[in-house]
Amino acid sequence: MGDIKSESSAELAEQLIDLALKAGASCAEVYQSNSLARPVFFEANRLKQLESAQAQGTALRLWREGCPGLAVAYGRVEPQVLVEKALALSQLNPPEPIELASQQQRVFPNFGDSVEVGELVKLGREAIALIRARYPEVLCSAELQCEQETTLLINSQNLHCQYTDITLSASLGVEWVRGEDFLGIYEDQETRNELEMERLLQAIWQRLTWAEKNTLPPQGCVPVLFTTKAATMLWGTICEATNGKRILEGSSPWSQQDGQTVLSPLLTLSQKPDFGPYSCPFDDEGTPTQTVALVVNGQLNQIYTDRTVGRKLSIPSTGNGFRPSLGRYPTPDLINLIIEPGESTFNELVSHLDDGLIVDQMLGEGADISGDFSINVELGYRVRDGQIVGRVKDTMVAGNVYTALKQVIALGGDAQWQGFCYTPSLIVDSLSVVSNNK
Repeated sequence: MGDIKSESSAELAEQLIDLALKAGASCAEVYQSNSLARPVFFEANRLKQLESAQAQGTALRLWREGCPGLAVAYGRVEPQVLVEKALALSQLNPPEPIELASQQQRVFPNFGDSVEVGELVKLGREAIALIRARYPEVLCSAELQCEQETTLLINSQNLHCQYTDITLSASLGVEWVRGEDFLGIYEDQETRNELEMERLLQAIWQRLTWAEKNTLPPQGCVPVLFTTKAATMLWGTICEATNGKRILEGSSPWSQQDGQTVLSPLLTLSQKPDFGPYSCPFDDEGTPTQTVALVVNGQLNQIYTDRTVGRKLSIPSTGNGFRPSLGRYPTPDLINLIIEPGESTFNELVSHLDDGLIVDQMLGEGADISGDFSINVELGYRVRDGQIVGRVKDTMVAGNVYTALKQVIALGGDAQWQGFCYTPSLIVDSLSVVSNNK
């Protein structure tokens, strides 16, 4: 992969700040993101296409007489035009406290190693060939990618932060049509330096074996085992509940529960910014990221904030101010959520269930801040007497995230990265299962 030119990016940022100050701004900040990706796509068992996508975005934020203005440009930047746009927008906004980090020089070496496109093509072809050697009737799809992204943040307070993140990702999909029965199995992986294709293959083979036979689902309130893929639905709500902005607004049910037991004592959740494929040394405000112990043995221990929310709550920023997009202000967001795993293997978790359901893939969105959810099970399995007896169809699971996570009775030792979340499988003691099957 080619390198993103950081020197010219820094020169542009310095020029924008200099122009903004000369035009009357009291202070200014430039945030720039440069990305380069070359994904490889396979469809219907064959290589479909190779792509190359490079993007550059620049956001200038300034304050004049305390009033903020934010302007964004993609690709080539006309410095004077961008400054004038930001100044014009500042005239439309009321004054606000200026939130800028200062006097830091933090330029980091690259995180991760790149992989050439030819190697990605080879890995994809080999994986599909191995799947079809066992199941020649299936259709396979895949996407493999090496993405390099450089983040640069410079402001008029002598702040200069920069790092380059190189991440590898792979997704494999298998579609199996058996008469009127359609089965889709999808596995993903995000990592650094080297893709572990064997782990993806083993997961797909195992699920194809489990799904060879269809069976009726359990009915009523039964124990439910969420695999690492499915468990991410639960953690999204917990991320919102520990968000300092939600605490400030009073919309989090945990706004007044600092130090109290909010989840099962089996659960410990934290942010570890230097762990995993998406490590991040500073946030989009230039504040160093840090470990945040959110929930310890079921007790609410800490929340996460950006600079603005931290100031309003009278606590320091935890380095969690991230921009949802270039054209928006930083807001509290988590990186690298870690759920401490247990010690049981997945098979040992299954053996705990006399009559229960395994949820592996779901359709639709998860719960919001209220925690209530009702999900369609896209891929799930029936368990009887500690054994998986087949795949279930046309099944829904309903409940509340907060209640469910108070009823966690077992954690697996099989934690894996699912997006930004490192989570094990887990068993919830009782959730409502509904099906149209009789």
